[in-house]
Amino acid sequence: MADIVNKRPVNAIDLELRLAEVLQDLLKQVDWLRSWTVTSWPVKPKPGQAKDSDWDLAASGRLPDGRQALFCIECKLQFQPSQFPGLAERPCPAKAGGGATRVARILAMPHVSPGMATLCQERGWGWFDLGGNCRLEIPGAVLIERSGNEPVRIDRPPRVNLGGPEAARVVRALLAPENAGRRWTQREIVSHFSTLTPPMAAPSLSLVNKVIQHFRDQAFLELLPTRGFRVRDHEGLLNAWSQAWRPDSSLRHPYFTLLQGRALTDRLREFGLRFLGSTAYASFSAADIQAPNVRQSRTWLYVAVEAAERLKAAVEAKPVESGENLIVFIPNDSGVFYGMDKGKDRLACTNPIQTYIDLAHAGGRGEEAAEAVLQQRLKPAWAGSVITGVRHD
Repeated sequence: MADIVNKRPVNAIDLELRLAEVLQDLLKQVDWLRSWTVTSWPVKPKPGQAKDSDWDLAASGRLPDGRQALFCIECKLQFQPSQFPGLAERPCPAKAGGGATRVARILAMPHVSPGMATLCQERGWGWFDLGGNCRLEIPGAVLIERSGNEPVRIDRPPRVNLGGPEAARVVRALLAPENAGRRWTQREIVSHFSTLTPPMAAPSLSLVNKVIQHFRDQAFLELLPTRGFRVRDHEGLLNAWSQAWRPDSSLRHPYFTLLQGRALTDRLREFGLRFLGSTAYASFSAADIQAPNVRQSRTWLYVAVEAAERLKAAVEAKPVESGENLIVFIPNDSGVFYGMDKGKDRLACTNPIQTYIDLAHAGGRGEEAAEAVLQQRLKPAWAGSVITGVRHD
């Protein structure tokens, strides 16, 4: 298996041979499946039948009850989740060797992502990859599951940098809980940012086009019959963004202030009213309001660069090298202030989606606090969403 994994497929024939070897090795790990054979697809096309209706590989043998079984295997070098619907209903012959046969459809690739694996299972497909990770099933007869093996990846440059500020604004708009269930078009995403208070610089239409196409390829979005699209897989999109997000630790400034409790919160609220859209509770402080879970004694803030010096004076803060009780982040992208969570008697918080992403990269108990935001604020909003903004033009 190690020799197979360390080789990189260079063409379709080479890929099929290596996938066939991996599958044979997987079957040999189960005593009663060792007699099964893996071959190139044995079924010849009927007159008038297109050759591309064939499968690539077949694995066949007998089940413990004496019946024949057949895996119909489709091999793909590169394949996007959005392409799966065109493959999902491909027929697998119900007869082989003259008798009734239990059949299963299998997708084989160099690397099968978690999202693709979930999609296969939802559609009743099995799968395996060159790393030997798999889920091969004939209900009631065969189930082989393997995970955790090092994946074999085809190196390709990313089509979209989700960590960039423009792409991040698109993601925030798509995932913000207040937008759950919203129907979007690409132009509506661009115009959306001018409707905010205060308005925010919008990503370019060309960038939005690239980002949306990438998300469609990854099956994070679904097209709607009334034109436009909506988010299909919120958590998958959130995970993809989290993996691409790279916080800039050089923008973190530690301070100490003698103001405590109500005196500090009142001063921050007054400051936020004077400098709208430029200051917000962030990270653990935002989570303490949105999804209380982790107790901590510091106050965490986002402050726009133009308001930073005024904030220091307003809360009587002094920079320190240790013993800080106020952490100020001065972001190089004002997108962190998107869709702030406003309160009547307090400074606004970052949007829960921004709170989550900050905590996920905060270290310490940040992941625990991020999970609380996900479970208490984000998932309920996504789960209860209905399509809004639908037009029939």
